[in-house]
Amino acid sequence: MSNIQLPATTEPAPRRESLIPIGYVIAGVAVTLIVSVLFVLLLVYLANNFADTILVVRDIFIIGLGIMSCLSGIVLILLLIAVIRLVNMLEFELKPILMKTNETLGTIRGTTVFMSENVVRPMTTASSYVAGIRRGVSTLFGNPRRR
Repeated sequence: MSNIQLPATTEPAPRRESLIPIGYVIAGVAVTLIVSVLFVLLLVYLANNFADTILVVRDIFIIGLGIMSCLSGIVLILLLIAVIRLVNMLEFELKPILMKTNETLGTIRGTTVFMSENVVRPMTTASSYVAGIRRGVSTLFGNPRRR
């Protein structure tokens, strides 16, 4: 009989459930559509009945959008400054640390090679010679410990 091992049968990976159940997604889309339609209907009703008020609300929304665009510009500038600081930190702080670490690893590699060639290999060779000589002596003259 041969020792042929059959490959283990792989079971299909268990189906992962999504983080948000599909029912919630459908309900969210439906609620969003309903609220949007109601909002449009409210705007049409207000435009037909209260046109002067709608113009004032429109102006307020335009002012709000202008303020929000200014704030977005400020946030974008702050984000750009943060990215520039991150790049500077990577360039001037982390890069030297990585270079020193790489240099240290090179030194460790060199030390390991040196120890392997100049200490471990000669000791292994000498140990194998001594074991061979012992075995040869015990084969020729018998084991002195057994007498």
